[in-house]
Amino acid sequence: MKDTNKALLFVAITVFSWSTVATAFKIALRDFSHYELLLVATATALIVFAAVITLQSNWHLVACITKKQWLSYALTGFLNPFFYYLVLFKSYDLLPAQLAQPINYFWPILLTIMLAVFTHQHIAGVKFIGMIISFAGVVLISLGPGSISGEDVSIAGLLLAFFSAFIWAGFWIMNKKNPQTDNTVNLFASFLFGLIYLLIGALFVDLNLDSAKGMQASIWSGLFEMAIPFLFFGMALRKTSNPVLINQLCYLSPFLSLFFIHFILKEKIFITTLIGLLLIIAGVIFNEYIAKKQSPSRS
Repeated sequence: MKDTNKALLFVAITVFSWSTVATAFKIALRDFSHYELLLVATATALIVFAAVITLQSNWHLVACITKKQWLSYALTGFLNPFFYYLVLFKSYDLLPAQLAQPINYFWPILLTIMLAVFTHQHIAGVKFIGMIISFAGVVLISLGPGSISGEDVSIAGLLLAFFSAFIWAGFWIMNKKNPQTDNTVNLFASFLFGLIYLLIGALFVDLNLDSAKGMQASIWSGLFEMAIPFLFFGMALRKTSNPVLINQLCYLSPFLSLFFIHFILKEKIFITTLIGLLLIIAGVIFNEYIAKKQSPSRS
């Protein structure tokens, strides 16, 4: 198989994986708390990363991690998986999946703002167009169900969904500062600390992991949200000569996710959710690909 075809296969696996997880989260949360879901999912992902490192004979890279790097991983592991997914899963616990999932895709816009605030990166004026488009999508998704059906939407859930996007943007900035070693090793080290934090927290939380369905959905979440897509996405980028296409194809996943949410969770998909998601993705793509071309280069 040619590298181009391999890249497309790998990104297809990535897109499919991410498109299923919002449904898996909600199924798990029927029987598990958000903490129990995260504990099982994180342990599952860590086992996958350890298995890949073993298959690639890369444990020597883990042994070469310096004390300074371990301290850095302790911080990134706190942000992701520990803090980010605690907030994200709680938002799913409080909201319909079709609301919690698309708001999280607002994170690239938050990243642009945070880079400007914390690293003093200039925001080209044209990028504010993309920000406004995406923010309009978030507002439409947040207000849509109440205006159409009269149903109450959890304000706390909406704030948590938005905050999770903020945490992910912060994690992205922090992770970029880490020395870039093998991607699987990076994930293993961060998730190792994440699991340690969760096990410490478990001493103060009542756990009940008896539900088979909750366990299966949590394992699925660990496999297809935290582990497999990140591994295959990295492989797709290494195989492709067109990384822009690979990145753009990933934006199919939230739309495919609505299909699973509707037919498996039986949620009625509001037109405001679909239009809002289109606006969020349109704003992100505008800033990532169109605004960059329009912006003057800065020395």
